[in-house]
Amino acid sequence: MTKTTTILILIIVFVACKDQPKKDTDTKPEEATSTEIEVDKEPEWVSLFDGKTLNGWHVYNGRDISSHWSVEDGALAFAGRKGSPEYNIVTDKEYTNFKLSLEWKISVNGNSGIMWGVIEDEKFDHPYDTGAEIQVLDNDGHPDGKFPSHRAGALYDLIVPPDGITKPVGEWNTCEIYINHRANEGKVWLNGTLTAEFPLSGDKWDAMIAESKFKDWEHFAKSKTGRICLQDHEDKVWYRNIKIQELD
Repeated sequence: MTKTTTILILIIVFVACKDQPKKDTDTKPEEATSTEIEVDKEPEWVSLFDGKTLNGWHVYNGRDISSHWSVEDGALAFAGRKGSPEYNIVTDKEYTNFKLSLEWKISVNGNSGIMWGVIEDEKFDHPYDTGAEIQVLDNDGHPDGKFPSHRAGALYDLIVPPDGITKPVGEWNTCEIYINHRANEGKVWLNGTLTAEFPLSGDKWDAMIAESKFKDWEHFAKSKTGRICLQDHEDKVWYRNIKIQELD
């Protein structure tokens, strides 16, 4: 290698090093930023029955709970009756959009029901004048069991439930009722099986009503907000684990 070649190489190396970008030793790494993500939380379940008292309930159109209702082994129990008056009980609070969960057990040949949207007013004699009902029934022993839309789990006189999902008399059945007026959607499950799915208003709902016993009932299922009712239909019935999720 000649002296001239050596000088040329040194010049090239020097220029290359000079053009290299200088590292900024004072630059701090970017600090991590945290972003809060809002996650929709499922509404909390609220108990409607404490398993010890009848607090939160009263007789329809009355102030005090009837002696016909009591607490038996952690269940809300109706002792049965013959003749008038009725002792339907309703929640102290009114509800609009919700999911209700409870267990029921019916007596031999028994009949009862779970209603929502019930309006409490002296001009109405019965909670079913205003509230739609999910049937509670001894399908085999009660006469209503002969009518498909009157069987346990039915949206009473409106939607026929599937067969073979009700547990025998004396055993507990789990019922869930979903009511969402914003989505115009109602659903019912009995022992984990969907028994009814329906709109809460509109042409389809009106057509269902027109084909039922309620077609001439002026105030039936008209209110979005109302009380939840457990029906006195004269027969012994038990309810427990009653809880509700109110939907925003």
